[in-house]
Amino acid sequence: MTTISFVFVPFTFIFNDVANIYVYLQVMLAVLILWIICKKKDPNGKCKLTQEEEVALISKWQPFPLVKPAPKTHRGYDTRVAESKIGKNITVNGINCLNLSSHDFLGFNEEKVIENSTIQSIRKYGIGSCGPRGFFGTVDVHLELEERLAKFMDLEEAVVYAYGFSTISSAIPAYAKRGDVIFVDEEVNFSIQKGLDASRSEIKYFKHNNMKDLEGLLLKQAELDLKNTKKAAKTRRFLVIEGIYMKTGKLCNLPELVLLSKKYKLRMFIDESISFGTLGKNGKGVTEHFNIPVTEVDLIMASLEMSVASVGGFCVGSSFIVEHQRLSGLGYCFSASLPPLLTSAAIKALDILENSPQIVIELQNVCCTFHQYLLNSNILMNFFTLIGDDISPIKHLVLRNDRNNFQDLGLVVSKCEHMNLAITEMAYLDAEKKKPLPSIKLAVSRLFTNDDLIRVINILEKSVS
Repeated sequence: MTTISFVFVPFTFIFNDVANIYVYLQVMLAVLILWIICKKKDPNGKCKLTQEEEVALISKWQPFPLVKPAPKTHRGYDTRVAESKIGKNITVNGINCLNLSSHDFLGFNEEKVIENSTIQSIRKYGIGSCGPRGFFGTVDVHLELEERLAKFMDLEEAVVYAYGFSTISSAIPAYAKRGDVIFVDEEVNFSIQKGLDASRSEIKYFKHNNMKDLEGLLLKQAELDLKNTKKAAKTRRFLVIEGIYMKTGKLCNLPELVLLSKKYKLRMFIDESISFGTLGKNGKGVTEHFNIPVTEVDLIMASLEMSVASVGGFCVGSSFIVEHQRLSGLGYCFSASLPPLLTSAAIKALDILENSPQIVIELQNVCCTFHQYLLNSNILMNFFTLIGDDISPIKHLVLRNDRNNFQDLGLVVSKCEHMNLAITEMAYLDAEKKKPLPSIKLAVSRLFTNDDLIRVINILEKSVS
């Protein structure tokens, strides 16, 4: 017993010392808290300012700018204001111009049938939709439009978004997540880039329309997969492209892309914002143009703000794939749904497209004719390089390498405007991953006559002479 007591006595002293230290710490902490409270309530009022001092300090305060000041040469200082309905012609800053600046490729902005349908829709539904689709924003016309789009594209299901930009930027991260790999053409548009950022996937860019470069990246990925088979089994691989690229006006090489997708097991997403309504015999897009079954593509995304001349966008594919977006597409879940009046306009535009497929061929003929006129102009080709496929409704005039000292493209746009031609210089945000060379963008409309095209060439030639 004595031995046991001898052994535990030192531990008793140690325990008492620890308890005392603990009490001391609590006391010191309480004193520190009281000191802080007393300091905040300084009875002398040393930090209190008089009213005159407060006014003086406020008058001298200057907030930091939200963005850096733009140079006086920035295009924002030269705002162009449209003062008329946008169609084949447009009034800009009081000048009536032939319109090559908007994406109304099929000329639906001037269709009275669509306008009357919109007016009737306003009388029936009002202006807005009052909420997201998943709550109380779904109207019968939304369901009708989705059914019509799926039927038109010969696929099972479609989902409609309220905004074209959010369609593409929401659809990609609805499927691709962290740890996945996405192969992307380096010239994709900004909405795709935002979708890639939101996905947090590993992004691998291949050279524009370069199938050899893409296959090289796919081979490297296959080698990495062999080294780590467990990770490879969990990694999903996507391919994201455009039917017609906004930045270049070029068609994607869909036949080669389909072969590579099958060989390397890629899920293919296509943004057909420009190619929908402009390619194929019936305007069904790049798959119809190349006579490739639409089922070879996992998801087709498109904006309704171009050929359809409405607002919003849609995704179309199998029911299994598309239905996933109704709970995972952020732009679908959290944005107010497409206003019924614009939904009705899109439905009526589809009616015209289905009943009069020859308008797509008319647009393609105008595009090819205009393309040839541009190439035949020695004056223009002396200054510019024409970028884009002949059948594409988007064409770019890029300054030749030996014309770096040529007058600013903005001056060419301004000269054309004063000669009754509305065109635009391509503008890109600082956040763009890759900015193409400066160019003038020309958007072709089905409504242009041969005389209109010749007039455009003459004005462009005068603007650079």
